[in-house]
Amino acid sequence: MEIKSGYGLTTESELKMLRVIKKLKALSPLTIKATFLGAHSIPLEYRGKQEVYVDKVIHEMLPRVAEEGLADYIDVFCDKGFFTVEDTERILEAGLKYGLRGKIHANELDYSGGIQAGVKYNALSVDHLEFTGDSEIEALLDSETMPTVLPGAAFFLGMVYAPVRKMMEAGLPLALASDFNPGSSPSGNMQLILSMASILYKMLPEEAINATTVNAAYAMGVGKGLGSIAVGKTANVFITTEIPSYEFMPYAYGSNKVETVILNGEMISAKV
Repeated sequence: MEIKSGYGLTTESELKMLRVIKKLKALSPLTIKATFLGAHSIPLEYRGKQEVYVDKVIHEMLPRVAEEGLADYIDVFCDKGFFTVEDTERILEAGLKYGLRGKIHANELDYSGGIQAGVKYNALSVDHLEFTGDSEIEALLDSETMPTVLPGAAFFLGMVYAPVRKMMEAGLPLALASDFNPGSSPSGNMQLILSMASILYKMLPEEAINATTVNAAYAMGVGKGLGSIAVGKTANVFITTEIPSYEFMPYAYGSNKVETVILNGEMISAKV
């Protein structure tokens, strides 16, 4: 699980959220990564002078986040009406100085240049990608940046769907995530995301399963230990109810196919 800040947009509120995430890391059996998203939106008082807010993110928020060791990654909403490519590159460069690799909100609302900026700064992932054309695909090819599509947000907001088939046919890998948040994707149900991948994006079941497991683990920077069932990896697995084949997973949308969950080699829940 990746948890982002970004819902306070003041120094103290951003730190508060990141401290809560740090506490969750200590208490939860889940693998959790924290992402500093101070540049999620432009506060009203900085509209028309957003470069001043970018300065605040870089020179006030970021040093304190780094000092307390509160984040694994740094994110920017690089899109129409939000942060520009120049803003994004300034923040990503500042993050790298503190050892924080980028994970970018990009091209959800328009062709923004966010994908190219993410690749330029070796972002671990670029997320959303509803507006992805030939130049964006070309930038991602042969990069270490994972294209990550968020079906829940496009579905909930009635947006265009990312050109997933075109991206895959060009040779790109693909990850899928829930984008669970109160504003644009109020569901963290990854079984539903798996179904959306096949129903809305026309992905084959095996492509969708790959995108929600091993590629999603790569997009979180945990692929060496998680994301697939293999010797030497952590035993994070689930056991389904009796189903006819793996293709039933996306087919039976809205129903729970998971009977037992095993985390870190221990059974933590079982369907009653």
